[in-house]
Amino acid sequence: MVVTTGTETVTTHARERSYPAPAAFSARAQVGPAEHARLAAAADADPVAFWEDAARRLQWDTPWHTAHTWSPAVPTSDEPDAPLSVPEARWFLGGTLNVAVNCVDRHVAAGRGDKVALFFEGEPGDRRAVTYAELQREVARAANALTALGVGKGDRVVVYLPVLVETVVVTLAIARIGAIHSLVFGGFSAEAVRFRLQDTGAKLLVTSDGQFRRGVATPTKATADQAAEGLGTLEHVLVVRRTGDATPDVPWTEGRDVWWHDVVGAASDVHAAESFDAETPLFIIYTSGTTGRPKGLVHTAGGYLTQASWSHWLHFDARDDDVHWCTADLAWVTAHTYEIYGPLSNGLTQVIYEGVPNAPHRERHLEIIERYGVTVYYTAPTLIRTFMTWFGDDLPAGHDLSSVRLLGSVGEAINPEAWAWFHRNLGRGEAPVVDTWWQSETGAAIIAPVPGLSTLKPGSATRPSLGVSARVVDEAGERTAPGEQGFLVLDRTWPGMARTIWNDPERYRDAYWSRYAAQGWFFAGDGARYDEDGDIWLLGRVDEAINVSGHLLSTIEIESALVAHPAVGEAGVTGVHDALTGQGIAAFVVPTTPPGPVEDVAAWQAAGAALREELRAHVATAIGPIAKPRDVVVVPEVPKTRSGKILRRLLAQLRDGETLGDTTSLQNPWAVADIARILGTVQAGTPDAPAATTPPGTTTAPVTAPTGATDPRTTEAEEARTA
Repeated sequence: MVVTTGTETVTTHARERSYPAPAAFSARAQVGPAEHARLAAAADADPVAFWEDAARRLQWDTPWHTAHTWSPAVPTSDEPDAPLSVPEARWFLGGTLNVAVNCVDRHVAAGRGDKVALFFEGEPGDRRAVTYAELQREVARAANALTALGVGKGDRVVVYLPVLVETVVVTLAIARIGAIHSLVFGGFSAEAVRFRLQDTGAKLLVTSDGQFRRGVATPTKATADQAAEGLGTLEHVLVVRRTGDATPDVPWTEGRDVWWHDVVGAASDVHAAESFDAETPLFIIYTSGTTGRPKGLVHTAGGYLTQASWSHWLHFDARDDDVHWCTADLAWVTAHTYEIYGPLSNGLTQVIYEGVPNAPHRERHLEIIERYGVTVYYTAPTLIRTFMTWFGDDLPAGHDLSSVRLLGSVGEAINPEAWAWFHRNLGRGEAPVVDTWWQSETGAAIIAPVPGLSTLKPGSATRPSLGVSARVVDEAGERTAPGEQGFLVLDRTWPGMARTIWNDPERYRDAYWSRYAAQGWFFAGDGARYDEDGDIWLLGRVDEAINVSGHLLSTIEIESALVAHPAVGEAGVTGVHDALTGQGIAAFVVPTTPPGPVEDVAAWQAAGAALREELRAHVATAIGPIAKPRDVVVVPEVPKTRSGKILRRLLAQLRDGETLGDTTSLQNPWAVADIARILGTVQAGTPDAPAATTPPGTTTAPVTAPTGATDPRTTEAEEARTA
């Protein structure tokens, strides 16, 4: 691999801004130096025994007889080019437990039934506090109702709801009866929901009459009906009444559709929970489909809950008096692990919020933190960058955020400038920032600092978590030198890992285990590098690395350099076709000050032309001349998945005039149409950056929002649009 030009500049910059563990936090941290040393020694000596100890934090009804088995991907014969076998990992074989009991019932049995489990805040301002005893009764009712609807062990249930108490309740109820849940973001299109219904062969769809989004009640049931049309496996649609009279004329199919309040409200609040084998599938979660069709990753009960609970306790320094707020939508894997199963298994209080950060105004999150005394605030870099564009250098006055003791970041590698802003403003320069790297595939945080112990570096997730092992290697599997870009691999199995891809085990093998089959390593698909201290820096997806004249450049590093410029609030960088260099760098930047209304295409194009040379020079100074963007396009926003990840491949396809790939996972499909309009006459236009050429005979694909998607933008020209 070619060393990334300018790596030392970025590394030095980050090292100068490293943050030792805050003394005040360290003094109270649950895992101090001695305990961490003991745990680390145990994990290194015997990782399986280490995870057995972690599993014993849960309530098991039957102990396991075998802690772990592993069958790697190996050639199926001695013949040349023999296919590889499908790998299989199992944890805690013979052990039985009930996930919902571990998250709810055992806390009630321990005398903590009066403790608040959920503070719910609806976008219209309605609020509700749910204790663990109340949650137990609600989950029991839902479990009895699901059983009455014919749902049982192994059946699949697709949940298409916004962030509501009912969403948490039905998720736990599905787990309680041994069925398998697949949560779908409530703003997804009928096409996206239908794919998940078909792929899982779901027996039940749970949805709502409507949802509130930016002050508007939007009907949902018609979209759900469109998704469900003609599916023979689907027996019932269970409908939560959320918007009521605000969305009248709810379409209804007699015999199939049932109201939540009719079947759940009338059910008994006592339910005898069955215990299930540790390898019982718990949920199927779909990746965003950045390449090809979305992959349905299968997670199982015992191993997943063990690592979700343990990693939440370790990396969030989970305390009994915490008020934990993970801002992710419940359909995202982050919310599965650190908004449902992790915090509830540890008996914490948490906040769930239905709406968007700027409804009815931009300070909504600050109000929520103050109202509930949030102590742990876990969010995505995309929202942090949005706050930077909204508020500037300092947060608006008038909000008491002193309850916040720990901050977390997830979704993509956080830009150093955004990290420092987050730490200074939300954390008052005192709260540690736990920057976590993980994936839907891993089930829990894999690389993350230990708060109170780790020296924090803006932009680096630091070191692998206890009990897991990761390394950065070259194509041959050799460890890379500091500063050299390589591939991130996990070199042993772990309890929370996805076991397979639903209905496609061969794709599971090919996507994750084939590349380093000889070593038996999991290929994460991300580029990374070590710094001179041995800390790991994530550089984005390998298939998104940009190759300019043989130099491999990280999209994350270029984006971070751009965001450090005061005129740039956010940036998405991608590689595009270039006749001379193979690939050129196209930078799509969201300005801190919009040049005009979204409809004024000329103003946006002129802003790009005005900023181009200044931003190119800025990147050249920060990284090196080879990293200068060839194209600079100023846009209202960049396309993102619901988890906040920038879909860079769509940017490349738009710039190169290619047919767009999968857009079903977009949270803001209108952004694609906006960019297409702005690109109408954009030219690269300088001698040292040849203009991209459109392949003969190709045209830009029509850009439309997916069926059922809504555009929640406000009429304010300067309004940042986050979902």
